[in-house]
Amino acid sequence: MSRKEEIEARKLELRDEIEAVENNEEAAEKLEELNNEVEALNEEEQEIKEHEEGEKKAEELEQKKFIAKEVIKEERKIMDNKEIRNSKEYINAYAEYLKNSDDTECRALLTTGVNGTVEVPDMVYDIIKTAWAREGLMSRVRTISVKGNFKVQFEVSGTDAVIHTEGASAITEEELILGIVTIVPSSIKKFLSISDEVLDMRGEAFLNYVYDELTYRIAKKCADTLVGKIAALPTSLSANGEGIYDTVSANKIKKAPSIALPAEAVANLSDETNIITAVMNKLTYAEFIDKKLAANYPSDPFEGMTVVFNNTLPAYSAASENDVYMIVGDFDHGALANYPEGEGIAIKYDDKTLMTQDLVRILGRRYVGVEAVADKSFVNITKPSSV
Repeated sequence: MSRKEEIEARKLELRDEIEAVENNEEAAEKLEELNNEVEALNEEEQEIKEHEEGEKKAEELEQKKFIAKEVIKEERKIMDNKEIRNSKEYINAYAEYLKNSDDTECRALLTTGVNGTVEVPDMVYDIIKTAWAREGLMSRVRTISVKGNFKVQFEVSGTDAVIHTEGASAITEEELILGIVTIVPSSIKKFLSISDEVLDMRGEAFLNYVYDELTYRIAKKCADTLVGKIAALPTSLSANGEGIYDTVSANKIKKAPSIALPAEAVANLSDETNIITAVMNKLTYAEFIDKKLAANYPSDPFEGMTVVFNNTLPAYSAASENDVYMIVGDFDHGALANYPEGEGIAIKYDDKTLMTQDLVRILGRRYVGVEAVADKSFVNITKPSSV
């Protein structure tokens, strides 16, 4: 029995004894003695209570200190790993890992998280991001990361919202027709052969050379694929054999380059488009500048939009009749890229196939699917039969 329990039990006994002698004048001295004992027990009970509360507070304080220390320790580990991951030693080790697939040195340098995938130096992410932006078009496309094929709904037609005044008849239900675009990812690969001299590059120089070249070429192919798909979009929607609309449509303008043409293209886009980009061959851009200079036009015909060059589109001067030579549209709203394995570049290294020629082959791969996913978000401009 604890001391608190002993005090409670004794107080109960004292209560009974006090009641027994309370009305007895001869027992006054005994009553005072009993009351004094009760007071002493109450004081002792209060001291025990205060002591227990003090111990509880001290324990809670220690627990908070322990949690704070663990958080600080974990933050330090994360910070240590970040610093190590971006150190010259780790960058060199990572470059060697790409060359020989041996990640022992990388893992030895890290303090935590050594059981999973080898951590990539931040500079590699920066190289990939910069190369993707340098391509110009894919950085404007919305991205997701979903495993497998991804289905995107788009609106074929729908009734507008209406104003409903108090007391008026109930509004009619919206008539909404939807289509479905399926984004099917595929591997985009690029390999380059490098000499033993390049292979002897250390650390950052080697990573810059390899990632910059492979990433840009893969981004370029991805952009070319999307441009080709948009250029091939039909001008009107039609259901497939199963009664499903599975491809969005684009408006088409059949005109030669002129100062007013970019604005006319924008006017033919859907209301939902906002961030407008014009894609064309560099030689086509020269045609517009020539028109501007000849007319002494004081403003940029492409004012309010971004011009991105893609030479897979034919130059206007070399295009055949009906060839799409310029695309104007909103790539953020109208297109979508799915990267099922994330936005990094997978690297494979082969030092055996061409070893007699002192060459090493390095292959870069990105798994991606791109499609146009919003109706009338693009205008395809084609060359007319006669000018």
